[in-house]
Amino acid sequence: MAPSSSSSSSSSRNWVYDVFPSFSGEDVRVTFLSHLLKELDRKLISAFKDNEIERSRSLDPDLKLAIKDSRVAVVVFSKNYPSSSWCLNELLEIVKCKEEFGQMVIPVFYGLDPSHVRKQTGEFGKIFEETCKKKAEEEVQIRWRRALTDVANILGYHSVKWGNEATMIEAIANDVLGKLLLTLSNDFENLVGIEDHIAQMSALLRLESEEVRMVGISGFSGIGKTTIARVLFNRLSRHV
Repeated sequence: MAPSSSSSSSSSRNWVYDVFPSFSGEDVRVTFLSHLLKELDRKLISAFKDNEIERSRSLDPDLKLAIKDSRVAVVVFSKNYPSSSWCLNELLEIVKCKEEFGQMVIPVFYGLDPSHVRKQTGEFGKIFEETCKKKAEEEVQIRWRRALTDVANILGYHSVKWGNEATMIEAIANDVLGKLLLTLSNDFENLVGIEDHIAQMSALLRLESEEVRMVGISGFSGIGKTTIARVLFNRLSRHV
């Protein structure tokens, strides 16, 4: 019998990205988002980057696949987020992946009140209503509302409550890292060949020695360098 829980589905998937960021580019791309991506990179957390692709009203199939292949979705709600059908359709896909594959979701309320997203009120609600007027299908509007309420009900980060943006960004990155490390051991239990790589790395590190050693992993993109490093770190961190 196939596992029915979302957590079981999550642990059996092969994830391509650690994080998929959903955001309104005009609000946060060159400010909050750029700093968040830099912090994620610093922590060796791989995030999908759209390279400023042109956004239309419908989701590109490749973008849908990127959402599906990301372990964590960070949804940055800002003033103009609901002005974009693209963003709202992204959110629908994220909620779908959360329900079907156990994708983890972290909401960030950037410069607005979470209740305005949850209930579609305030300036956020007004902008959302304008977008709904452009979408004839009432069913889609209902699904957008449900998705906004669903994600806004998840415990997240409210920028107004943080002393400075840098501290909040570091906390978000640490939150992501913690979520990834909690699921690493289950995800890699049956990964073919991983034990050989870990054994080789352990030998190079000479873990029984008290001296400090540094070992680099090089190679082409996509061969599993970060995966090996994370599995090794996860195992070693238990004994620190």
